[in-house]
Amino acid sequence: MANKQRDLAELSVRQLRSRRRRLARSLADPETTLRGALLNQQRRCGKPGCRCATGELHGPYTYLSVGRSAGQARLLYVPAAIADAVRRRVELTEVAEAALAAISAINLELLARRELEP
Repeated sequence: MANKQRDLAELSVRQLRSRRRRLARSLADPETTLRGALLNQQRRCGKPGCRCATGELHGPYTYLSVGRSAGQARLLYVPAAIADAVRRRVELTEVAEAALAAISAINLELLARRELEP
């Protein structure tokens, strides 16, 4: 982070504002936001005599891990038919969050220079 701040410090106010505009334009539609992490899991059904009882688990199934308070995560099942769409939304959200972090860093640099617009 210190290296990024040093890089920003070397840019002019005009360059900082231009970079911030470019980042803002790159943001995806906020309606597509889906924060979480995708993971694949295999499961046991618990039925006696099922193949999973001897180690051949069912799945893999896709789940979206959504953070909760106190470090717990909630897993939501993602049907295979929409797994790719969910994956794209999660990826877009990660890119958007990185762009917002970069915009915030630029605004911090502008504030430090007393060049942040009211």
